[in-house]
Amino acid sequence: MLSMRALFATIKSAIVRPAAAAQQADTAGAASEASAARHLQARGLTVLARNFRCRGGEIDLICRDGESIAFVEVRMRARGDYGGAAASVTRRKQRRIVLAAQLWLQRAGLAPTPPCRFDVVLLRAADDPQPEWIRDAFTA
Repeated sequence: MLSMRALFATIKSAIVRPAAAAQQADTAGAASEASAARHLQARGLTVLARNFRCRGGEIDLICRDGESIAFVEVRMRARGDYGGAAASVTRRKQRRIVLAAQLWLQRAGLAPTPPCRFDVVLLRAADDPQPEWIRDAFTA
């Protein structure tokens, strides 16, 4: 039987460790998105918004590429297990991105609606010098 002290220590570690891991993941995610934004800007895109969130989904980067709007998902996976970063953009994730994109377009009030596409930027590390940019990675 656990003492009260041991029980509280167990509960505290269960709460604190996941929070620290989540904070570390948030920091790595922000660095990855910043790296992807720099990569896209160097190729002529203009970042219009970052981390657009709504109830149904989230978009990491929203960019203008000429007359088009690119909704960009940024994925980082240091290891290739389970298919790597590209495989992590599942159908469910795609639906959530499309839903968020529709809401962003509605709120932006762009008339007429410009051509849109869904891109993915894949990184092996937050400071990956050669991210892989997949234009039109999926369709709505």
